[in-house]
Amino acid sequence: MLQDILMLAALFILRIIVPLLLVVGVGYAAARRMGEMKLSFSPGFLVALAVVLGLWSMAAITLILRLTRGIGAVTNLSDTTPFGLWIGFDVMAGAMLGGGAFVLAGLVYVFGLQRYRPILRSTILTAFLGYSLLIVALLIDIGRPYNIWRPLIHWNVHSVLFEVAMCVMCYTTVLALEFSPALFERLRWRKAWKVVHKITLPLVILGIVLSTMHQSSLGSLWLITPGKLHDLWYTPWLPVLFWISAITVGLGMVTVESNLTARGLKRGLEQDLLARLARASAVLLAGYAIFKLVDVIARGKGALLVTPDLYAVLFWIEVGLGVILPAILMAQPKVRASKNGLFAAASLVVMGGILNRLNVSVFGLWQYTGPVYFPSVAEISFSLALLSVGATIFVLAVKFLPVFPKEEHTATAA
Repeated sequence: MLQDILMLAALFILRIIVPLLLVVGVGYAAARRMGEMKLSFSPGFLVALAVVLGLWSMAAITLILRLTRGIGAVTNLSDTTPFGLWIGFDVMAGAMLGGGAFVLAGLVYVFGLQRYRPILRSTILTAFLGYSLLIVALLIDIGRPYNIWRPLIHWNVHSVLFEVAMCVMCYTTVLALEFSPALFERLRWRKAWKVVHKITLPLVILGIVLSTMHQSSLGSLWLITPGKLHDLWYTPWLPVLFWISAITVGLGMVTVESNLTARGLKRGLEQDLLARLARASAVLLAGYAIFKLVDVIARGKGALLVTPDLYAVLFWIEVGLGVILPAILMAQPKVRASKNGLFAAASLVVMGGILNRLNVSVFGLWQYTGPVYFPSVAEISFSLALLSVGATIFVLAVKFLPVFPKEEHTATAA
């Protein structure tokens, strides 16, 4: 009975409310353009609201079908391809995009670089939301969600997945504690704020350790796939490469998130801080690119770099457009001084990192399985719905909590 009610509610929103909002939004936009109507709200907001409600409705339907009929009813996964978009993007890329939190927290609290404090809370909030939604995605993806608690009781210390599960759980808790002062300030819970403030440094150090462990462990997971994962990505150095890429992409995500919030919330952009991070990122990206290329050549697989096939194309898109090009751009003072230029370079880094995780978890395995998997509409819509949920919570947190300092940095001209 409850399943039927939820399904009907989701279908009602998807088939009636969403089209109505789209029609109203487009109609008001056209009327406003012709000067026939004055709006007290943005038509773009209505269209965006319709899209978000549509995604959430499709996600609700996907969730109901997955929990009642099994994961095979909503995904294109199989015994041949057990890992798909929800693991490659939601989990592996989601964890990587939160890598900026432990880096910035370390810079501020461990190394005393207080200049980065204005963007620290928003970075921690982004990471916390990313890890929380990662857990949701993992809960939906595993075969028996009701058994997700078992690693807490049954410790398999020889399993890489056990380390990942424990580190993600503990690090999410650490992120929640690191962000809690913003909530305590809003609620004026002075004593709670003092308690967390006293343990902040140990929390940050613990967070760095946990994040390093699970970021590298996600790479270690794929060491069990020799002969299956394509040689352009399979290497004993996968744990190290995953950790380095989490740092570079995490810093890129800091720039992307700062730019988006500055544009969307009409706030100042910390261009000087982002430019400093970009200069360091350029060095890290250059080292990461050299590491990857030297590794491929040292393993005697250099010929694969120039083989005219899909895998070489994917590799060079990932490394060329997602690592080398942004490294060159971020090394240029003019790019670092431009908010649009820096945003574009950081976006390339983020997209390159996401492609890397998909190359390792999906595309790189096609040489063994064949291209037998492409995510279903339900998989894609659910992933987009998670992103929209995270964005919505982020905006609400910024509106009601002291995420950003009161005195904003003024944005520099592009």
